[in-house]
Amino acid sequence: MTETSVAAAAPAHRAGPRHAAPGPGATRVAAPARHRRDIEGLRAVAVLLVVAYHCGIPFLTGGYVGVDVFFVISGFLITGLLLREAERTGRVSIRRFYARRALRLLPASTVVVVATMVAAALWLPPLRLTAILSDALHTTIYAMNWRLAAIGTDYLNAEAEPSPLQHFWSLAVEEQFYLVWPLLMLLIVVRRRGRGLGTVLAVLTAGSLLLSVWQTRHNAGWAYFGAHTRAWELGVGALLAVGAARLGRLASGVSRALTACGLAAIMISALGYTAGTPFPGYAALLPVLGAAAVIAGGCTDQPDQAGLLGRPVMQGIGRLSYSWYLWHWPALLIAPYALGHALATWENVAVVLGALLLAGLTYACVENPVRHLATLRDRPWRGIGVGAALSLAAAGLCGLIAFTAGHASGISTYKAAPLTDAHRLGQSLAAAVAMPAVPRNLTPGLATAADDKPRIYREKCAGAFDDAEVKTPCAYGDLASPTTVVLFGDSHAGHWFPAMEAIANQRSWKLVMVTKSACSAADTLIYEDALKREFTECVQWRKAAWQHIRALNPAIVVMASTAPSAEALKVTGTQDQAWVDAWKRSVDAVSGPGTRVYFINDTPWQAGPMPDCLSAHLNDPRVCARSRKAAVNVPQRRKLVMAAVRERGATVIDPLPWFCTASRCPGIVGNMLVYKDQHHMTTAYSRFLAPLLSARLKP
Repeated sequence: MTETSVAAAAPAHRAGPRHAAPGPGATRVAAPARHRRDIEGLRAVAVLLVVAYHCGIPFLTGGYVGVDVFFVISGFLITGLLLREAERTGRVSIRRFYARRALRLLPASTVVVVATMVAAALWLPPLRLTAILSDALHTTIYAMNWRLAAIGTDYLNAEAEPSPLQHFWSLAVEEQFYLVWPLLMLLIVVRRRGRGLGTVLAVLTAGSLLLSVWQTRHNAGWAYFGAHTRAWELGVGALLAVGAARLGRLASGVSRALTACGLAAIMISALGYTAGTPFPGYAALLPVLGAAAVIAGGCTDQPDQAGLLGRPVMQGIGRLSYSWYLWHWPALLIAPYALGHALATWENVAVVLGALLLAGLTYACVENPVRHLATLRDRPWRGIGVGAALSLAAAGLCGLIAFTAGHASGISTYKAAPLTDAHRLGQSLAAAVAMPAVPRNLTPGLATAADDKPRIYREKCAGAFDDAEVKTPCAYGDLASPTTVVLFGDSHAGHWFPAMEAIANQRSWKLVMVTKSACSAADTLIYEDALKREFTECVQWRKAAWQHIRALNPAIVVMASTAPSAEALKVTGTQDQAWVDAWKRSVDAVSGPGTRVYFINDTPWQAGPMPDCLSAHLNDPRVCARSRKAAVNVPQRRKLVMAAVRERGATVIDPLPWFCTASRCPGIVGNMLVYKDQHHMTTAYSRFLAPLLSARLKP
């Protein structure tokens, strides 16, 4: 899910001329004359877009552009604050700057982080607490954006449930920017008396924009969350602050036109963009320049022309924007668990309105009082000390909550006998559907299931998203065997590796792995959500894989891939026919004299991560067993593909009876956990199925 940020910048002030001369060649800076009501209202516009997008309001499919608006606001206000300080005092106090940041941001964020951990311990699946604790620790050091970028590029973790704290990524981006920016200003404004500030800032902004465009194309996760690819948005605001004095001479008509065009640009992007829009990249220019136009329009020396942005309701929402942003996302994430059902759009709206009330209380009781405490505000080291103490306290409290909740919920004492007879699988599945509790000797354990990956991933024998290279040799079993068997496909081929390795060892085969995460073995070009673009690397890899497989002259090729439920292909005919034709082409591409091709149809999908569900229902795992009908993706397409590959000479293996009874698909069989997440098998269950798979494979 796309996330957004609310910048907690300094109070918005209107620019006015000063008479102090900053020196030859220096940048003239406007000093505050009065409150910038237009910027407060612009904050309200942005946070309303963000909240509406998260509520699922259907027409605001690009509401996430609120983050870009806030980045521009932050860059403008904070840079203006530092420049005014330099002009007024002749220096920039780094201590005062960070003290102000700490007092502005940390009191409210600490309250929200601790409250979120408490709510997560009460209502979320217990297994998620460890990950949320890690998120909490990352928020205290403003590194949440790097954590999310790393998770998003790991395919086997990319589909994890969103964290109730992941919205802190945007604050991390801002603080990383301001870790560097005041130091540069200290060097340029003070040491060089402002000479070259605009040039340096323009070069940094242009460089970050180019990086953003390039990385959005090549790695959408790092582009979205990276400080290096978002810095240009704050830089645009900073450039506005540098030129604020010149903007004061704008005519009132030009000012109004800038404001109107800027708001229109923001709304066009909010209405026209979707979760599939490659972002930030070029697309971010529209909301960023729109926000810049609104701010520039308000820099005029003319009387306040805030208009709609100056309405009392907009001013009130703008003042609460930071606290509302902090509260609304965890409220939306946790409410469905607390209420016991998925929320409709109107229920989401009710939840965020409740979060607005919490924001008002936080602003009145925490955020505003703390930042105005003279004893902290006027003594920078005290302010910094309080900020550090709050971060440490939040980390400690969150750790205590996770530890207490984790020890309060143990696995049931029910003990199932290990399942060893594969020929009784049907009876075992029936028994699993009625299992009264999660076995204590579950293999793998719920807490370690997420890391239960076939060793091909540790050994770099499965290509990542942006990798078009076929990994070699990646051979297992009897390496000297004259019989070569290839396992070909995406991660749903990869999760058959433990079974295939056991078979290869038993039959003295040489097993060669040819797999790539998220890349279907079917000959097609798909849209990859994680990359926000067409998955061109997959096409390149697949062509290279065909060539590699033919060169091996294998006795057997086993093909397996997930069956996408979304309409991922851009085709002129039907999606079903496109997938049928794609599988036919791929079967033909790997077929050859003396090669027998097998097609393993897709495994069933659960409703969500199985370990999470089981951790919340230790004494009733039946709740987590999905119906067979719901667990099979696109059943009609499944049948068509099986018929098509049979027609091309492939042998079809349908593993559905190995996972489901006639009605249900349990998450535990005997004492084995079946799924490590929503749809990937555990290594234990894959290895357990080896005898059944072996019986179907004939060289």
